[in-house]
Amino acid sequence: MSSLVWFRDDLRLHDHPALYAASLRNEPLQAIYFITPKQWEKHDLAPIKADLMARQLNQLGAELAVLGIPLTVFTVDDYQLLPQMLLNFCQQQSITQLFVNRDIGEYELQRDLAVQQQCDVAKIQVQWFDARCVFAPGTVLTGSKEMFKVFTPFSNAWLKRLMAEGYQVWPKPVSRGEALNWSPVQFTYPKVDSSAWPIGEEHVLARLRDFCAEKVDAYGEQRDFPATAGTSQLSPYLALGIITVRQCLAAMQGALGQLPFERGAAGFVWLNELIWREFYQHLLVAFPHLSKHKAFKPDTEHVRWLWDETRFNAWCEGKTGYPIVDAAMRCLNQTGWMHNRLRMIVASFLTKDLHIDWRHGERYFMQQLIDGELAANNGGWQWAASTGADAAPYFRIFNPTTQGERFDEKGIFIKQWLPELAAVPEKYIHTPRDWLTVFQPQNEYPAPIVDHSEARAIALALFQR
Repeated sequence: MSSLVWFRDDLRLHDHPALYAASLRNEPLQAIYFITPKQWEKHDLAPIKADLMARQLNQLGAELAVLGIPLTVFTVDDYQLLPQMLLNFCQQQSITQLFVNRDIGEYELQRDLAVQQQCDVAKIQVQWFDARCVFAPGTVLTGSKEMFKVFTPFSNAWLKRLMAEGYQVWPKPVSRGEALNWSPVQFTYPKVDSSAWPIGEEHVLARLRDFCAEKVDAYGEQRDFPATAGTSQLSPYLALGIITVRQCLAAMQGALGQLPFERGAAGFVWLNELIWREFYQHLLVAFPHLSKHKAFKPDTEHVRWLWDETRFNAWCEGKTGYPIVDAAMRCLNQTGWMHNRLRMIVASFLTKDLHIDWRHGERYFMQQLIDGELAANNGGWQWAASTGADAAPYFRIFNPTTQGERFDEKGIFIKQWLPELAAVPEKYIHTPRDWLTVFQPQNEYPAPIVDHSEARAIALALFQR
């Protein structure tokens, strides 16, 4: 008789309730992980994120080995084949207890249901734990016991519950005996170098603590300016489950002495961003059609988006003629990461200026982002496209030029990623064609591919229709 912990998007030892509960049992303990390349391909997993996953998985395997817990890694094409392979392993290893942290995506839930059914037949007990969110999806509800469809009332209810109940961070399991050897594994999936992002829980937790101690106070003032290092850049680690939102709360409380429950309090703006993350994950569970790239607001499925491959490619390549958009896209393409303010700007531009279906942008982001995650990515794109859970009406349309002027006034970020604009004076950096035509007529930086005022009018007409 022995127990098994199944790791998924929770590649950590700390604050892992399934692992901790399994470690309390007085019997042999093993761990398992499945590489699912065909499934990842269907879900548009970015190669840079796959590389970060591989590095962290090997780090986790080595750390489990030190605790005397062997990690077995299998490769199986997709979720359909996984349940049988897991059952075979359990039977071969005399596993009687399986410990798992719950997932939230519709396809993941179907996979887990198949695993539960097979384990029931085989008399293997499965214990499921809610570890992804501070409060399990489906437990933060309106007075009529329904999921909130707008963020602010969800945030208020979430904060009220946090004040009343607090939160729990699960400890790291203790050693279970003699250390084992660990042989690194390889992913059978395309990879792009992610070494700019260090891995390992201890390093990431230290990074979290440093942010809370040094920057969380000023986050509200600095977070919108891409040339300033004002954000936490912890999203890749949250996406892989290397750290959790509960650990973020603990680090913030440790740095500030208390949690900021009121707007205006130090740290509240960052806390609110964490709640946005929770909101999108709760939505994904409450409305499964979001996992299938359907609009949250059903009536917006009737918007007649205008596909244009040339314009889409220009957007992807950072060649739209709008400097803040182009700099953001080139940063994404080269680093796998994009500042949150810039994500809103480029998403608004694709949907409201180019009138291209948000699903094309959502997919492209997932194919590039090191922190790509269905709930947050889908939620952000639908917010920008005015198809999602948002109280603002469809006529919220970002002006890419004024957004650049406001959030990168001197063009520092723009010039970092658009070297062809290095000589453009600050006065013209957001409308460089005016200057280039006179002083650098051979410069290949493109003229704007659309007129924003005209594009805005078309967007309004598409939604009104």
